[in-house]
Amino acid sequence: MENYTKLKELVASIEADADKFYNNANSAAGTRVRKGLQDIKTLAQDIRNEITAKKNEGK
Repeated sequence: MENYTKLKELVASIEADADKFYNNANSAAGTRVRKGLQDIKTLAQDIRNEITAKKNEGK
């Protein structure tokens, strides 16, 4: 559950930069959004692996 909380925080943290990129055409903010999305992807994969491991413990 700790990683899920981190995931929600990561999504919230890139919201301001996404707004700057899409509404103000700030290309540096776009770079930060792309980095944040890569971090989200990595964390999401970690969460998937945790869930699979926990699910398979019961078998």
